[in-house]
Parts: sequence; C-alpha cells; structure tokens
Amino acid sequence: MFDLLTLVTFLPLLGVLALFAVRSEMFRKVGALAVSLMTFVVSLFLLVNWNPMEPGGFAREVQFNWFPEIGLSFHLGVDGISLWLVLLTTFMMPIAVAFSNLYVKDRIGQHLILLLLLETALIGVFLALDLVLFFVFFEFTLIPMYFLIGQWGSENREYAAIKFVMYTLLGSAFMLVAVVSVYALTGTFSIMEITRVLPATAGIGFQTLGFLAFVLAFAVKIPLFPFHTWLPDAHVQAPTAGSIMLASLLLKMGAYGIFRLAIPFFPAAAAELLVYVILLALAGIVYGGLVALQQKDVKSLVAYSSVAHMGFIVLGLFVFNTQGVSGAILQMINHGLSTGALFLMVGFLYERRHTRRFADFGGLWKSIPVYCAFFLIIAMSSAGLPGLNGFVGEFSILMGAYAVNPGYALVASVGVVLAAWYLLTAYRKLAQGEIVHQENRADVLSDLNSQELSMLVPVVVMCFALGLFPNLLLDKIVPAVELWLPGR
Repeated sequence: MFDLLTLVTFLPLLGVLALFAVRSEMFRKVGALAVSLMTFVVSLFLLVNWNPMEPGGFAREVQFNWFPEIGLSFHLGVDGISLWLVLLTTFMMPIAVAFSNLYVKDRIGQHLILLLLLETALIGVFLALDLVLFFVFFEFTLIPMYFLIGQWGSENREYAAIKFVMYTLLGSAFMLVAVVSVYALTGTFSIMEITRVLPATAGIGFQTLGFLAFVLAFAVKIPLFPFHTWLPDAHVQAPTAGSIMLASLLLKMGAYGIFRLAIPFFPAAAAELLVYVILLALAGIVYGGLVALQQKDVKSLVAYSSVAHMGFIVLGLFVFNTQGVSGAILQMINHGLSTGALFLMVGFLYERRHTRRFADFGGLWKSIPVYCAFFLIIAMSSAGLPGLNGFVGEFSILMGAYAVNPGYALVASVGVVLAAWYLLTAYRKLAQGEIVHQENRADVLSDLNSQELSMLVPVVVMCFALGLFPNLLLDKIVPAVELWLPGR
C-alpha cells in the first residue's frame, strides 16, 4: 500500500489535512506551496529505474483489495503515457498555488485546500487501473473545481460553475451505466483485465453502446465539438488558478479516458465509428479557430483556442497509427504547458488593469516589454512554431492523419493557420500600436516582477526543451502507444 504511486497521489491530501490544522494565512500559503513542490519532487522519482514490463507496459503498480466481495481493488499503475500527465499535474500545481498566494486575498486558505484536493483527484485519474477507482477520482474533480469557479470567479461565476457541473454529470451518468454493464459482462473492474476480456466477449451492439456512453462522457470533458459550450463560460469566469488547472489538466482527463478506456474496451466499435469522431474533431479545430478570431476578450480567445487544440488531440487519437497517437499524447503535454501559461499571463495582466478587453490595451510593448516578450514566446508555442513544443505534436498528428486520409490533414492544417492568425492578432492588439489609454503608460503599469517570473520562466524553459528535444518524452510515449494500438 505504501508505494511511491500512493505517496504521489495522496501527498496533496495530507497537505490538506495539515492546512486544516493551522489558522494563519501565511502558514497556509507557505504550507500549500511547500506541499505542491514536494509532490513534484516526489513525482520525479517515478522516472528512476524506469523499466516497463509487458503485457501492460506499466513500470510501477500497487494493488490491494478494497471491497473484495464485488471485486473492487485499489489499483494504481504508471506507464509511458500516464507518467507525463502526472508530471504535468505536479509541475503546474505549484504555479497555480504561487499565483493564488500572490493575488487571492479572500479566503486564501480554502482556495489552496481546494487546489490540493484537485491535485489528488487529477493524479488519481491518471494512475487508476480499477474502473470504479477511476470513476471516483474522475467525478471528484468536479467538487473543488465547482467551488473554485463558484466562489472566486467573476460576475457570472455561479452560472458558469453550475453549467460546468451539469454538463459533466450528464456525460458521467452515461459512463456509470456503461461501467455497470461492463462489470456485468466481465465480472471485473480491473481496467487491464477488461481490456483483455471485453473485446473478445462483447458483440458489436454492446460495444457500440458502451463506446458511445464512454465517449460522450469524455467528449464533454475534452470538450469535443459540439459539447464545448460550457468551456468558454467556465474559463472566463474561473479565477486564474482555476483556468490554469482546467486548461492544463482537466481537459486532458477526457482525452486520457478515451485512450485508456473507450478505445481499448470497445475496439470494434471504435473502428466502426472513428470517422464520425474525426469529423467532430475537425469541425472543432476549424470552429474553435474561427470563433477565437472574433473574440473581444483575451481570456475568451484562449478558451476557444482550447477547443481547437483539443480537436487536434482527438484527431491524433483516432487515426490509429503510431505517429498520430504519439503526437496526440505529446500534444496533451504541450497544450497543458502553453495554454496554462497563456492563462497565467492573462491573469498577470488582469491583476494590473482589471480588464481583459482588447480595446482597453494597445502599445504595451512600450510600457511592459518583458511581459510582451514572454507573451509572444508562449503565443508562438501555442501556434506551433518550429523550435517550440507545440510544433512536434501538431506535426506528428498531421503526418498520422495524412497517412490515413490526406483530406483530414488538409482540414486540420487550416487550424494551424487559424491558430497563428488569432494568436498574432491577440499579440498585435495587446502589444503593438500606440498607447491610447493612460492606464497603460510605463509610469502607471508595472512590468513582470521576480515572483511572477519565477512562475513563468520554468514553463518557458519546458516549451523550448520539449520543442528542441521531444524524445525526452517520446522515448517513453512511443513504446506505450505501440502496445496500445488497436489490432497490434
């Protein structure tokens, strides 16, 4: 039970208990940051003695009986896919905590407790190898995110929080029915055992219904077009730390669920219906880009960019070849870094000007050049500029899609053009031109300080590192993908 995987998962929860024991806001701030940094350091030990063993390709596992009467077990495992999602979680959480420590003034203790609870739930999702355990962690993420949006969000926060929960719960209701049906057919909740047994025992009718139920739940979370309408509201209304975690990690739960559960459980149905999912992904890529171009609010633009980028990831997952799927997994990490950093930078700007409207800015390069330089780097990372992290993932997805159908790659490449268009347009509206509003003058508006740079620089370093050395991740992703590929 007391394995490294268990420690990584529940260390943030132990931190929550510690925060409850103290009343000083300063101690809570220091304690939450220390726990999040400690969790990141501990998670790095997952890389030590990495030796994935077949058939599941898991380098580490821990399992003990939970409710043996019905076959439930506490079962965690890490492979070349879940490893990087766990490390992304533990890497981004200290940044979210540090931002909150700097700028959240109201009930900071409760805010930090919710962030740490969210971290445990996210890590649990990426490590769970028991279907019920996965479902419990998956649903538990709703609780801290609901309160983060509803209590610390903007003017329409309650509406956005309720919409977020209702959309997710509706999708999860279908998944719960499918989980029970899978157990009734296989007699187990073990994800690896279900992957081995279910495709050989379930007919195409059962597979189709099960696949649709799981995909609907995960499509809402991704969000896949046209199930995306909760996302802009949630992002725009959420506090900055909530937006960082939502973009970097909560959306990835949907794509990870498709990879780990929906396709391996129901490969025949996935093969039959993949064209329809790909068409929705392509529609999301183009739609998200076109709508992002029309936004007057910088945070809303970044939110719609997520719809487009997550469409790329779904496209890569469903082309069913090594290039496409590996690119999709890599792009999950890239998108988490780039979009999380964009929301972080929007938060820095909002704390200075208390507005996110493009019309209220212009000429910022003259007053806050360091901020504008970092914004340009992150924007280019998100747009997929060669040398930065976004390029390799998108290029691999396009190559994988082209191998299946050149038309898919052609439509998806329109999304690449749109991404460069709306991100450069955003940069032009914020940074270039003349200073029209006096609030943007250099003697009024301060540039990034050392605390803000300490949050931003690590992300920028990772954007360059993964752009120049993508094999740091791909060396572990590709073998895991090749084990997973349908029909291997």
